[in-house]
Formats: sequence, C-alpha cells, structure tokens
Amino acid sequence: MTYEKQELVSYIANSQKQHQNKNTFFSQRNHALTTSALVTIFGLRGRIYTLYAAMSGAECRTQCWWKRHIAEQLKQRDRVQRQAFEEIIHQYNRLLEKSDLQAVLSERLQPDKSDLQNRHDLSPGVDAGRSDALLQEMAQIRIRHQEELTELHKKRGELAQNVIELNNQMQQKDKEIQSNEAKMLQYQQRISELEAECRELRSSLQDLERANQTLKDEYDALQITFGALEEKLRRTTEDNQELVSRWMAEKAQEANRLNAENEKDTRRRQAKLQKDLAEAAKEPLPLDPDDDIEVLPEDAPEGAGTADTSPSRTPGRTPSKRNSQPPASGLLDSISSIFGLSESVMPGLHPPDCRRRSTNSFGGVSDGTETQPGACAEVRVPSTALHTFDAHDGEVNAVSFSPGSRLLATGGMDRRVKLWEVVSGRCEHKGALTGSNAGITSIEFDSAGSYLLAASNDFASRIWTVDDFRLRHTLTGHSGKVLAARFLLDNARIVSGSYDRTLKLWDLRSKVCMKTVFAGSSCNDIVCTEQCVMSGHFDKKVRFWDIRAECIVRELELLGRVTSLDLNHDRTELLACSRDDLLKIIDLRSNSVRQSFSAQGFKCGSDWTRVTFSPDGCYVAAGSADGTLFVWSVLTGKLERALEKHHSSAINAVSWSPSGAHVVSVEKGSKAVLWSDM
Repeated sequence: MTYEKQELVSYIANSQKQHQNKNTFFSQRNHALTTSALVTIFGLRGRIYTLYAAMSGAECRTQCWWKRHIAEQLKQRDRVQRQAFEEIIHQYNRLLEKSDLQAVLSERLQPDKSDLQNRHDLSPGVDAGRSDALLQEMAQIRIRHQEELTELHKKRGELAQNVIELNNQMQQKDKEIQSNEAKMLQYQQRISELEAECRELRSSLQDLERANQTLKDEYDALQITFGALEEKLRRTTEDNQELVSRWMAEKAQEANRLNAENEKDTRRRQAKLQKDLAEAAKEPLPLDPDDDIEVLPEDAPEGAGTADTSPSRTPGRTPSKRNSQPPASGLLDSISSIFGLSESVMPGLHPPDCRRRSTNSFGGVSDGTETQPGACAEVRVPSTALHTFDAHDGEVNAVSFSPGSRLLATGGMDRRVKLWEVVSGRCEHKGALTGSNAGITSIEFDSAGSYLLAASNDFASRIWTVDDFRLRHTLTGHSGKVLAARFLLDNARIVSGSYDRTLKLWDLRSKVCMKTVFAGSSCNDIVCTEQCVMSGHFDKKVRFWDIRAECIVRELELLGRVTSLDLNHDRTELLACSRDDLLKIIDLRSNSVRQSFSAQGFKCGSDWTRVTFSPDGCYVAAGSADGTLFVWSVLTGKLERALEKHHSSAINAVSWSPSGAHVVSVEKGSKAVLWSDM
C-alpha cells in the first residue's frame, strides 16, 4: 500500500510537472503567436496610416476629390479589419487569464504535494479510504486538465489559421496598395496631359473665334455689297423694261406715222393723176388722119407719151402710179419678231404662204403648197414591235430621235445616256454618254444633231457632243432636280425647268445663267419657240413665258397635273398630257383646248410621262400605266392603235422619228421597244 501511494504521488507530481511545462510552452507559443499577430496587425495599421498620411498630403497638394474618396475607403477598411482582430485580442486575454489560473493552481497544489509526501514519510499506515478519494480527485483534475489542453490546442489552431488568413490579406492589401499607387501615377500623368490638351484647345478656340469674327465681318460686308448690287440690278431691270416699253411705243407711233404718210402720198398722187387726166381731157387736140396713135402699155412709166395722148382716150387706158412702199403688215412682222412669236402663232395673222395640213392620212400637202422642211412625206402608224431590248440597268425615263432619224438616245436611272443606231429594224448600241451623278430625266438633240442635252436628278443639265461622246458643258444652279431642259431655236441658249419651281435661261457661249424666273410650281416639261417658252407644272397649269420680258404672257389651267408638252411641226398646236388621263391639243392662236383624247384602259403612269406628236401632226402617241402604247388620229379624234403585250411595266416616254417610220417607247422596267408598220 505504501508503494502504491508513492507511485501515485510520483505520478501526480510528474503530471503536474508535465502540465506546468505544457502550460508554459503553450503560453509562450500563444504569446509569440499573439505578439506576431499583433505586430502584423499594428504593422498593417501603420502602413495604412502611412498611406493615408501620404494621401492626405497629396490631397492637400492637389485637392482632388478622388484622393479623399480613397482615404475614406481606407478608413472604412481599417474599421472593418480592426473588428476581426478585436476577437483575437479577446481570446488572447482569456488565454492569459487561464495561464494565470494554472499558475495559481500549481502553487496551491505544491503545498499539498509536500504535505502528502511528508505524510507518507511520517505515517505510512494511512487508511486506504483517503487514498481512494485522493485518486479520484487526481483523476478529475487530470480529466479537467486534458479538456483544457484540448481546448487550448483548438484555440491554437484557430489562431494559427487566423494568422495565415491575416498574412494573406496583408499580401493582397500590399498588392492593392501598389496597384493603386501605380494607377495614381498614371492618373496624374493623364491629368497633366489633359491639362496640356485643354490649354492647346483653348488657344485653338481663341484662334477660331478670331477667324470666325473676321469671316463674319467679311460676310456682313458682302451682304451689304450684294444688297447694293441687287438694288442696282432691280433698277437696271426696271429701266430696261421702261426703255423697251418706250421703244415699242415709239415703234408703234412710227408705224402709224409711216402708214399715215403713205396714205397721204397715195391720195396726193391719185388726186394729181385725176387732175392731170381732167386737164388733158379738156384740152382739144386736132387729129390728123395720117398720124399714128400709139397705145401705151399698162406698165409704161409715168408721163411717157403724154404729148401724143389723144384727148378722146379714156381714163382707163391711162397708166396709174403704183405704190412702191412696203405693206403695213411687214412692220407688224418686225414687231412680232421682237417677242420671238412666229406668224402662225400670233392670233389673227395668217400669212399667204401658211402651210396647212391636208386631209389625207399620211400628212401630205395639197397641190400648190410647199412641203414643210423637216416634215416627213409619209407617217407610218405603228402596228408591230420590230425590236425589244434592254436599254438600261434600271428604269428608263427619256427617249429621243436625232433630227436625221438615224440615232436614238435613251436616258435612265443608271446615270447614263445611251446612243443607239437604227439599222434594218433593230437598235444597235453605239456608245454611252457618262458624267451625270444621278438619274437622267430628259434628253434632246439640237437641230443639227451634233449635240445632246440631258437633265438629271443631281440638280444639273449637261451637253455632250454626239460624235466623240465628250462632255462639253455642265450647267448647275438649280436647288432641286432638273426635270426638263430644251434647246432654243438658235441652239446657243437652253431653258431648264426644275423641281425647285424655277426656270433658268442659259447662254452656252458664256456658260452662265442669263435669267431665272420663279414659276410658283414644280416644272415637269418645257417646249420652246424662238423667244417663247411653254412650261407644264405640278399645279395643273400651262404657262407661256416671254423670255425677254421675264413674265407670263398667259396661262391655261387643265384638270390634272401636267406631265408632258409637245409642239406640232408648224408650231401652231400644243399637245399636253395630264394626270386626269387625258391628252389635250391646245390651239395657240385662240389659246383654247381644241381637242381631247382618251381611251378605255389608258392611264397616265407618272408625273413625267412623255407623249408625242407625229412628225406631220396627224397623230399623237402615249404610253399607259399598264404597258400599252396608244395612238390617236388628230383628224378623226378616234383611237387608231392599242399595242399590248410587249411592255411589262408602265411606259415612261414615247418618241416618233422625224422620218415617220419608227416609234420608240421606254418603260419603268429596263426595256425599250422599236415599233413600225412593217
């Protein structure tokens, strides 16, 4: 029993010693870990405060809002991370308390150990009951110490894990700080660059403002000059009109004076002649049977043979004086030529050599009359499609024959004018005229067939030479697409009509716009005489313009938008097509609609559908929206032909060759059809 007690006492002593050593080791280890964590924490906080101080200094230097924002973010992060370390410090304080408690327990057990050892030495015969109680107490103490040891191991692992996590966070924060510092440097460099750019832009802005002010001053000066020139032009125009009016009045007075003098002279001569005859009749003259009586011819000169005239000769055999003055109508002709109106167009004037159309169907002239130059001897009413071909890559808007009927020109939305040679009932491609920047709307040859004029949607008109396909003139000045352009009869001037509601007169010698007239409505087509222009407009009116006076002579309103105009060969009748699906012939001498044409199925397909007279003026041809070609007789007013099945879309334009042998029609698709009666 004594041996067992000694062994128990030695075991307790060893356990206490080991426990004390472990407590000392763990206390030192926890103290070291805690110290390391605290050093790390306070080092991180020191870096943070150092960075904050640096940023605060930079903020004082630069006073940028983004630096204040970064400082606030760092303060917030410091508060969040300090909360995590407060738990570690609390656990560390608990460990210190437990370590102090273990030390106190060890001090308390040390006297007990001494007492037990003394008791064992002094009285080895203590009863077994107290030993059992002591063993139980020692077992409980051992179990409690083991639990505390297990808990300490657990706390040590948690602290080690926290230290590792904090080290990782510190490394990440160090990287973030380095990255932010690099970004700050980049931002500062960028700010410096932007400030330099701002200074350059301010300098450029000042230069531009000075230049703008200079240009504005120049513009104001030009406006003042333009206003003065415009006023001068207006006064000059008014003076010109006044001079023309005075000149016309003086011409009329001179004509009246010449006519009055002519009449007075005629009456004076007649009175003198009657007086001479009366005196000659009163004088008695002896007659000698041997004398021969000479009979004066009617065209004998005045006073010839008066000495030998018999008193019994009747007055009717005496020659009368003939008037050598020109007729009064010649003066009226000269006045009418001022306005460029032909004799056949002026109302009430019918010259003796006026050519009238005969009643035969081929437009021949009656006996004793002269054939109009350029008019064909025979017009063929088309009945057969000789050739169908693709004229352009897209819509075909315009078509026209040359004056010799050998060449055919077509214009389309592909910005080209193509020339075709009519040979043996076929159209062979000869060449293309380029240079337009938009679709072609109208084409026309000059009277000699050497030049071709085309209007286009790019606000311009162009002239090419037919022989070498070269672009000669480009006439720009309209503010809208040009829908029609025509040569005047002198081929030295052209007239163009545009969507911008103006008409312009161009001089091809100087290549400038001579006059601009505001029409009030979009101009769809134009025809010209020498000094008179007739235009068809979107507002359903046909206007007649005097080029020299720059004013409307008269106007005629139809029932629909005017799409096309055409003159017959003697320029006495005007053919007009309108969107009310009617073709009308206007008599230019009476300024009234003489005849209208319509047919079942005929419908005008667009605002620029072109129609045409036959060369002799006996027929009119027009294309319909369903692709049918209609031909009417002017003499009967009835429909002659309705040609179908060759166009797949609306017909845009029709042209009749000057020889009368062929008709060509073009459509919105891409096709053109050559027609004849063969």
